[in-house]
Amino acid sequence: MKAQTTVAFIGAGNMGSALIRGLRQMEGLSLIGYDMNRERLNALCAECSITAAQSIVQAVTESDYVVLAVKPQHIKEVVKDLREGLTHEQCLVSIAAGVTMDKLVKWVGDRCPVVRVMPNTPALVGSGVTAVCLDSPRLSQEQKDFVRSMFSVVGHVHVLAERLFDAFTALAGSGPAYVYYFMEALVEAGLAQGLPRDQATQIVMELFGGSVKLARDSMTHLSLLREMVTSPAGTTIAALNHLDRQAVRAAIIDAVGQAVRRGVELGD
Repeated sequence: MKAQTTVAFIGAGNMGSALIRGLRQMEGLSLIGYDMNRERLNALCAECSITAAQSIVQAVTESDYVVLAVKPQHIKEVVKDLREGLTHEQCLVSIAAGVTMDKLVKWVGDRCPVVRVMPNTPALVGSGVTAVCLDSPRLSQEQKDFVRSMFSVVGHVHVLAERLFDAFTALAGSGPAYVYYFMEALVEAGLAQGLPRDQATQIVMELFGGSVKLARDSMTHLSLLREMVTSPAGTTIAALNHLDRQAVRAAIIDAVGQAVRRGVELGD
């Protein structure tokens, strides 16, 4: 990364704000923000000591990287407004779900390299999982390294070919909803057995946190970790057998498949 790199964020909503808060401590980095909601933008700029651009053109012309953190339905219009300010030395980064690189390249008139990124909501607390597509042949190694480091501030980064983005979105993008769905079910199970709701909720959150920590720290295969809890003729095997009789594992696999198919439909 050069001595001073400037990143402009077009959109200061939840994800844009999360990235700005993570990046503000990065050495040698200058941040510019632009958002139609001036009150929200000014509050974020005051909190993070970044520059508030008066227009999209100002944000783009003063930056090395332009991060599009707007909703997918607005991105085409936003790109139309900013593309005249782009040069071949800049890099356009999009976190809009379902918007392909081909579309982005077409909309910007192939003025600069394009990166497609898919973060998930735990990025809001610095624990996200993000897919980054670095397929553009126009990207320099410096740009590839910088984009990876930029999204590392909000969690883990996986470099993926764009053809795998629908699978990633269905698994990790939608994944928090699956996790919360299962957590809610466990809380309801606790209620059904007499536990108070607040206590059942706390127990379930601690259960998930501890289980993930054990899996990560022990580096033991998930099947072996499950077997550690599953005693012969015990309570756990009785519960797991019931889940298998209900084809829960297959239902989860099929659910992710449904999400992939819907992602393909939206992309088309």
